[in-house]
This record gives sequence, C-alpha cells and structure tokens, in this order.
Amino acid sequence: MTAHSPTVVDAENFPHLAIIGGGIGGVALAVACLHRGIPFTLYERDRGFAARSQGYGLTLQQASKAIEGLGVFSLDDGVISTLHLVHTTDGQVIGDWGIRKWLQGDAKSSPKRTNVHIARQSLRQALLEQLGGDERVQWGHQLVDFQEIDAGGVDLSFQVDGTIQHAKADLLVGADGIRSSVRSLLIGEDASPLRYLGCIVILGICPLENLGRLEHDLLDSATVFQTANGNERIYMMPFTADSVMWQLSFPMPEEDAKALSAEGAQALRDEACKRCQWHDPIPQILATTEAAQVSGYPVYDRALLTADLLEKGKQVTLIGDAAHPMSPFKGQGANQALLDALALARGITKACGPKSPWREAGLRASVLTGFEAEMLKRSATKVKDSADAAEFLHSDIVLHEGDEPRGRCLKRKPQAADDMDRPG
Repeated sequence: MTAHSPTVVDAENFPHLAIIGGGIGGVALAVACLHRGIPFTLYERDRGFAARSQGYGLTLQQASKAIEGLGVFSLDDGVISTLHLVHTTDGQVIGDWGIRKWLQGDAKSSPKRTNVHIARQSLRQALLEQLGGDERVQWGHQLVDFQEIDAGGVDLSFQVDGTIQHAKADLLVGADGIRSSVRSLLIGEDASPLRYLGCIVILGICPLENLGRLEHDLLDSATVFQTANGNERIYMMPFTADSVMWQLSFPMPEEDAKALSAEGAQALRDEACKRCQWHDPIPQILATTEAAQVSGYPVYDRALLTADLLEKGKQVTLIGDAAHPMSPFKGQGANQALLDALALARGITKACGPKSPWREAGLRASVLTGFEAEMLKRSATKVKDSADAAEFLHSDIVLHEGDEPRGRCLKRKPQAADDMDRPG
C-alpha cells in the first residue's frame, strides 16, 4: 500500500543527495527524500534488483513506525510472531514469552507492539514501489572515488560498464553496507577495521512443504524459537506464511570460518546437520533445506565511529551498516538503517528550508553534525549489545531459565527493543 502522491522536487532550496547503495537503508532514504521534495540520485553497484542475495529475514520492532513514516502502511508479506520459546537440545522449554502467553494471563498488561518478520527482499521491494520502481535506481554504478569541492558539493567517479563516469551532488550519503566504499574513501580502513566477533553464522530457508506430512506446534507460522547447548545456537522464525528461516551460529577461529564459508552451500548445510541432531523439528528442517537456500559467513562488526572521523567529510555522511555495522544476533541492522534514513531526511527538511542559510553555513554545520550525533548515540547501544550477544548466546548464559530474552539476566533492566530475541 502506497502513500499519497510525492511532493514536487524542490531543487532550489534543498541539497541534491547522491545516495550510494540500493539496499534497505539507501532505498528508504530515497523514499524519505521523495516524500519531502528533496532531490536525490540513488546509485547501486549491482546490475539489477535480484543480482545477488540480499540476505534472509528481518525482524522489525521500533522501526515499524519508521516504515509508516516512509509511506508503507502495510507489509503484505510480513508475518507477526506471537510466541517465543527457548529450548535445550532435548526440547525442554526454559524460556517462554510473547503476546500469546501474556494474553493468557492479563490481557490488559499485554504490550501493544508486535514484531513483524519479513524477507529482506520483500521489504526492499515495498520500498522500491514507494520510490516508483526499479527505474529510479542507477544500477551498475560502482563508486570508485569522490572529491569534495571547496565551494560546495561533491564530484563523484563511478565505474560503469568498464568506463569511468562522473556526477555531482551537494551531499554524498554512504548507505553501502559493512564494506562501504564511501566509508573507506572518507576515513580509511585502518581507522576502524573490521572486527571479527569469534563466530560463524549459517543461514537457510525451508518451505514447510519440504517437510511432507510433518506437523509440529513450532511450525505454526507464528512461533519463534531457539535451541542452544552453550556452544551452538539455532534460531528459527517465520520467513513467510509457508516457510521458516533458520540461523545457526557457533564459535570458530576466523580462518576456519572463512574456509568453511568458502566451501559453499552444501558444506555449510552438512556442517549444520552434523551439529544439530537435536529435538524435532530441527533435524528435519535442516535436512530438507535445499543447498541453494543456504549461505554462511564469519560475523564482523566495527568499532564505534567517533564524531571526529565523520567530520572529515564536510558534505559526506554515512547511514546504516556503513556507519554502525553490527552482528545479526540482536536483529537491529535494518531497524537502525530505517531510523537513520528517516532522521536524515527530516533533518534536511528542517534545516534547509527557503530561508535557511545552509549553502553559506555548509551542510556539516546545518545538518550533518546534529544528525550524526543522534545516530551515533542511538546506535551505540545496539552495536554493543549485538557484539555482547555474539558471546553470550554461545555460552551457558543462553541456558538461563526465565521467561525473558536471553541476556536480559545480564542487565536486569528494561530495554527499548530486543529485536530478534523479542517477538510479540
């Protein structure tokens, strides 16, 4: 479902944005600009929407409101979970929470928020539809360099079909992921290198029809569950109404993790099957997941950015994983990217109106410093919690008995959002 007709582009009063990266964050920023009349060009290095895998499932929590702010008021492919269970490997339940349980007790005490599970590509497609379709993206554009102009603006250099092409913009926004070209060109790899978090993730998608006649309460398309032994941990959630996504993770030396990932999908699935001969329906799901639907990778993040590093760019900023990459274990990557996109667009709208002196004062003073301060503060706890989760989810802490997200016992205080570990 789309929003009202977009606002007329106001190129006279607003800066023109060059958005690098056509993933969730980049498309969301483009949509936010479109709705506000902010001129933009969206560049993506891939040659098309389906050129490569865009990941698996996402869980939207506090970003659900951001989605509405982007004009998407319904996600037809989204699935709402109502129960979360934690098991030992023999199937014993050691944690149990969610709307389904809370409503059994006191309906008045049930929280109103729900978690929506959706395939990354489905959310990306919904945002692209808001944008007006694939033709709004400059596909096949790989950023290779940029130069800031003293008088204002940025010169961009792209590799396109083997040739170098140039473009100009008032503001360059890197939304190009954990290995961001914009970030690398702006601050360099040495200033904030990739940081290995000590474990590997293996992901798979299994249509329920692959399981034949197998029926199980955990496969009702509304239950999220995880099973762990203090080393390996598997997490399963609805991917669509008729399929599940699984995420297996376990500690492994970095070089071994790289080698296993390089062996390919069949080796990754075999490793998962070998490690998870646990309670039903886990072995059946792993065994019937087609190798083409399996991938795996070592888990990385980066140290938190500091304001002084970002201030190297007078007309350049970063959002999403380009700014604050984090492990997948708290499910916050896409959520934070959506919030970043909306915050930046709102900041531009507020600071760059008809009577604003932003061209004289510069975008850094007018918009970027304030936006980045809020973004870094908001995302810092998510990065830290996600890194901590990479450790405690593969330790005995995950076996703590209690009807609460794993790791909550470490803090014993309310959290704003517990993402993948807090459905319902």
